[in-house]
Amino acid sequence: MSDARTLAGKTLFITGASRGIGRAIALRAARDGARVIVAAKTTTEHPKLPGTITDAAAEIEAAGGRALAVKTDIRFEDQVEAAIAAGVAEFGGLDIVVNNASAISLTGTLETPMKMYDRMFDINARGSYLVTQKALPFLLEASNPHVLNLSPPLNLDPKWFAGHAAYTLAKYAMSVWVLGMSAEFADRGVAFNALWPCTAIATAAVRNLLGGEKVVAASRKPEIMGDAAHAILTRDAGTCTGNFFTDEQVLAEEGVTDLDPYAVRAGVPLFKDFFLD
Repeated sequence: MSDARTLAGKTLFITGASRGIGRAIALRAARDGARVIVAAKTTTEHPKLPGTITDAAAEIEAAGGRALAVKTDIRFEDQVEAAIAAGVAEFGGLDIVVNNASAISLTGTLETPMKMYDRMFDINARGSYLVTQKALPFLLEASNPHVLNLSPPLNLDPKWFAGHAAYTLAKYAMSVWVLGMSAEFADRGVAFNALWPCTAIATAAVRNLLGGEKVVAASRKPEIMGDAAHAILTRDAGTCTGNFFTDEQVLAEEGVTDLDPYAVRAGVPLFKDFFLD
């Protein structure tokens, strides 16, 4: 990637940036000297979910960026408004939104409590819509503004609904926002894109919900998503919009074909991600 493509001086609002993929995207941006609003709920270390907003902010600063940690539950409109206002007050504007925060329950219709159903839709579907809506007035004033949703291509094969229809629909909502908003704002200069990994990514969700250490060993490091996101977010917003990218696709377009360094454990066959044929 050209050295001229940088996030230096850009302000990013990243949901769920205290760990995992959100943290990796934040740290990659920080290496350019970007400013990151860390919008997440975790202020106290959880035994199964390492990472807090203050830890992430310290890592961002150490990597060369600036950070503002704001405790934010994106289910609540007032908290989102306050977090965005705090970030704009601190950094003078807003250039990029990364909708990364998500809830997952791979359960069937009879096994999904309505509390969990509501949680997935409140965070994945409504939360990403809410964050984007509240950020847009500032993005419309920015140079090369981007919204990036961590969500998959819209694949309507019934096999992706059969075992976990509620999760699939809640996650696909984030992709529908990309589809709709990229068209709605096509002539206003804001890019809307989706990014999804081709393989499992070594995060707490994979470790705790999707198969433990065995699947982690068959995963890639979150840094692959950080690098792919960086490539998208440094492209021209006027021409790069309405895309459903995978990490492998983006990196190939950037000339990166050796993905072995991203593997958690060399030589282990990788666990393929959901929603991709």
